[in-house]
Amino acid sequence: MRLFRSSEVIGIAADALEFALQASEDAHPDEYMGLLRGEDARSLGLDRDGTVITDVLVIPGTESNPVSATVKTSMIPNDTRAAGSVHSHPNGVLRPSDADLGTFGKGKVHIIIGAPYGRHDWKAFDRQGEPRGLDVLDVDVGEDEFFDFTQADIDAELREEERR
Repeated sequence: MRLFRSSEVIGIAADALEFALQASEDAHPDEYMGLLRGEDARSLGLDRDGTVITDVLVIPGTESNPVSATVKTSMIPNDTRAAGSVHSHPNGVLRPSDADLGTFGKGKVHIIIGAPYGRHDWKAFDRQGEPRGLDVLDVDVGEDEFFDFTQADIDAELREEERR
């Protein structure tokens, strides 16, 4: 792993986009909101510098209704891989509102997904709310191993604790 990576966001993994599209559709008629996280492009097998959005984080306690979604700032992880945000517009409008622009301060890319939530019903924006290109990349992001354990693993850890 390289210590310093390019901060340029060069694309979004197809799986991450698919997750965001489905989450937006599932939340309809309410807005959906999540945070974007990225990986170094070279660690994903790409022969170029930059960051690829690989994850959509669902933040506990997010409140939504048909015209807004609010994330509890106390629940946002302090994450060096943070890349931006994603949220839906159930009305299908693919441009940021004034309220949206107020949330675009952190991160490099902000995605708006509109109804009917198909493969082309989204746009990416920069911090100022200007449209920007964002390639959809077919990369293998692997599985997050944070929850990769079994009951046997838990039992073994409990036995180890009891011995101490």
